[in-house]
Amino acid sequence: MAVAVCVKLVVLLGLLFGLAQSARLYTEQDPVVILSSDSLKQTVLNSSSAWLLQFYSSWCGHCIQYSPTWKALAGDVKDWAQAIQIGVVDCAHEKNFDICKEFGIHFYPTFRYFKAHDTTNDYGKTYRGADRELQTVRQLMVNFLQNHTKHDWPVGCPPLDPARSFRGKLGMSEGILSLMGKKTEFYTAVIFEDEDSYIGREVILDLMPYEGLAVKRALSSDKLLMEKLGISSVPSAYLFYPNSTHTVMNVQKRLRFFFSSFLKLLPGVHRKQSTSSLQHPQPGNNGQGTQVEWKEFEKSKVYMADLESGLHYLMRVELATHKTLEGEELKTFKDFVTVVAKLFPGHQSVVKLLETLLEWLVSLPLEKIPYDAILDLVNNKMRISGLYLSEQVQWVGCQGSSVALRGYPCSLWTLFHVLTVQAANRPDALANTGFEDDPLAVLQTMRRYIGTFFGCQECGKHFEEMAQESLNQVKSVDDAILWLWRKHNQVNARLTGSMSQDPMFPKTQWPTPDLCPTCHEEQEGLHVWNEQMVLAFLRQHYGASNISPKYSSNSQPGPPAPDKPKAISKPNSNLHLNQNLKPSPDSAPKHQKRSDTNGAGQKHTGIQIEARPGMTILGLGFSRVDMSLCVFLYAFSCVFLMFMFFFFRFRSKRWKPRNYRPYV
Repeated sequence: MAVAVCVKLVVLLGLLFGLAQSARLYTEQDPVVILSSDSLKQTVLNSSSAWLLQFYSSWCGHCIQYSPTWKALAGDVKDWAQAIQIGVVDCAHEKNFDICKEFGIHFYPTFRYFKAHDTTNDYGKTYRGADRELQTVRQLMVNFLQNHTKHDWPVGCPPLDPARSFRGKLGMSEGILSLMGKKTEFYTAVIFEDEDSYIGREVILDLMPYEGLAVKRALSSDKLLMEKLGISSVPSAYLFYPNSTHTVMNVQKRLRFFFSSFLKLLPGVHRKQSTSSLQHPQPGNNGQGTQVEWKEFEKSKVYMADLESGLHYLMRVELATHKTLEGEELKTFKDFVTVVAKLFPGHQSVVKLLETLLEWLVSLPLEKIPYDAILDLVNNKMRISGLYLSEQVQWVGCQGSSVALRGYPCSLWTLFHVLTVQAANRPDALANTGFEDDPLAVLQTMRRYIGTFFGCQECGKHFEEMAQESLNQVKSVDDAILWLWRKHNQVNARLTGSMSQDPMFPKTQWPTPDLCPTCHEEQEGLHVWNEQMVLAFLRQHYGASNISPKYSSNSQPGPPAPDKPKAISKPNSNLHLNQNLKPSPDSAPKHQKRSDTNGAGQKHTGIQIEARPGMTILGLGFSRVDMSLCVFLYAFSCVFLMFMFFFFRFRSKRWKPRNYRPYV
């Protein structure tokens, strides 16, 4: 009996140890560097940057509870990597037993700082403070950086000391004042703060990966400099522009995040590229030597041209890679058309085309549909009055500095954001479709469409992982709006600094403070979202009244249609579109700016716009209902004639020929 109990205990301990081995607290998707016995010394010792390491154990309860804070800290200071990086070492992993013993790790978690360019094989400086809150540790990181000497200063880390005035010498403040009225090649921002403030140094470190800007800090004790620049309170920031103008920075809240976000969004300020050979294309250049027209737009608007161009690319380019649709592909496409047709807040001609396509798909009892049949309807080959979707690409809020950047992925994100908001604002729109009362209607449709049709398979894989992780938490239409917003920001964070990022439109967390200052707050030194205000902003930003018809192919007046069919409530127009712009299915999704819609559509009420000519017989125009009825009658007639043919043929074999006189 005793032996059996011992065996069970050994097995149980083995299982627990196995769970500790498999249930790692940190993964490659987390913003921390995972080190082991193979990489610890080579990475940390004589590094060009400083390091802060956490030696932990995956079975340690406190380590488990602290892991979210450590991940949040690593994400908060990820832009500081050239100066100081954050890593972890799991001492519960058998592979790391010896290295943890060598570094003298006796308790978990243990925090160690390692200076840059250290060649003494030092085992680091242990942090022994009781306060391990995020803001405290972040400030200790700043202090640790400033403890470096000029000899071992991290490569790429700018000076963190304040600008001071020195009698009899040319000090930093005189250098700053010399920028007044002077043209330079970049911006210079000066953060004014008290001596015990960390905002200035944190903003300097936040802007390290960006070029086109220099950030300095000055103390409130430098009264001469503050008086010269008209600074009356701290923290404040003063900005010198390259064109020699200068002014106090107007930020909504005097917090680190607001200062950093304001500077990152300045024109000409962008994240440094990973390779020096990359050249930043200028607006109007498609990267292939061809000039394209740059369209001015407001980032506070959503543009109908982006939505229509996205539908054009989706229907005529992306879908064309599937010669036939059947099975799950066909069902996915039908569901997609259902959701878009019922919720799309576009021009009447586009909405009618989507509704006609939906009626056609639903009425067909076929299990396989050739793509060419769908394309013929999208192109309105039957010449049905009032149906039209532009065949040109017209990116506005989704235009990029290069033809290979932004475009279609941006428009697809925008489309689904609009649809989630429309589903919330119009709860009866999906009635009798099978999607009524389903808060996941738009998200599940998006999920299946991306997994089935979206050209970037890796993007589809990442989106499916996000959906599996948390989509079951969506319980309302408001949850759906916020879920898509969170995941879009998650994608932006993952792709920040990648080659797919447009240098003119960096992948920031959206909405930025200039668009929604009330969406941003700070708790214990860490930026947090006010999701109630975010929801209100999203419902307004992606609402129908904020979609602008500017540049849209349906928004320009033109000659009236010759036959003036009654079925057209808002005829379409011809617009000279830029044919050099083409979407890129390989560019990464990005959060961008948008425009105004139905409200603008009301401004065009009464304007006669050219319509696609309809099919005419004796001068009468056929509507889509007429054509649907004709198709039904034609099919019914064929079936009836076939039935009569086989019926009489069968009866003729049984009847004997008879001589009879015709009855008069």
